[in-house]
Amino acid sequence: MNNTRRIKTFIGAMMLAAVITAGYAGFVSHAMHTYFALAVLVLAAATSRMKVKLPGINGNMSVNLPFLLTAVVNLSAAEAVVITLVCTVVQCWPRKGAKFNPQQMAFNVSMMAFSSCLATLMFHADWLRGMQWSSSTLGLALATATLFLGQTAPVAAIVAVSEGKAAGQIWWSLAHLSFPYYVVSAGVTTMVQAVSSHMGWGLALAVFPVMFAIHRSYKLYFGGMAEASTPKAQIRAAAAGA
Repeated sequence: MNNTRRIKTFIGAMMLAAVITAGYAGFVSHAMHTYFALAVLVLAAATSRMKVKLPGINGNMSVNLPFLLTAVVNLSAAEAVVITLVCTVVQCWPRKGAKFNPQQMAFNVSMMAFSSCLATLMFHADWLRGMQWSSSTLGLALATATLFLGQTAPVAAIVAVSEGKAAGQIWWSLAHLSFPYYVVSAGVTTMVQAVSSHMGWGLALAVFPVMFAIHRSYKLYFGGMAEASTPKAQIRAAAAGA
């Protein structure tokens, strides 16, 4: 099987998994949270274009992760999937002058929908409901871990298939760069839940401006790493140490 066929097969499998899990999510979803869902959708879509290029990897990280995680733990599975789908399209839509890549879009949408479905189902699992105070904390940790693995593992796999590299090494490079952001996103989601339980979800969404500051910090940090890895920077460092 040639490289192109392997890529198409992998994307097809990812799409099938997304359709199955999304269909099941729609089947088990009952309660709707119209205003909260619309507010999260608007904020998530607005921050989807705020991306940070990960150094050394053909990929990026978006600021919308806390919004997606908030949808996972506060909304129904169907609402979380719809928000994830819209935000992924907004995030991956090519900039003016860039060429649209249907395969890349199909993979990203399927991967995000699949991971979002699994995270939502994990958080709302029946066995967690029987627990006491720790059920919400454990559910959030499991949902965050599911999103983390569901988003990083398929990316590492498709890069490995397309570039002929080791998937494990690619995943580790991606994981150690992005894992702290998932932890921060879980913390922000916890803040939103705490505030919304006392003051309402409208005020809780005001917590999210902090994500702009985090985005700027990551952008400066990764920008410095990328600049330090350029040949000119390495030459200057060698000359300074000579």
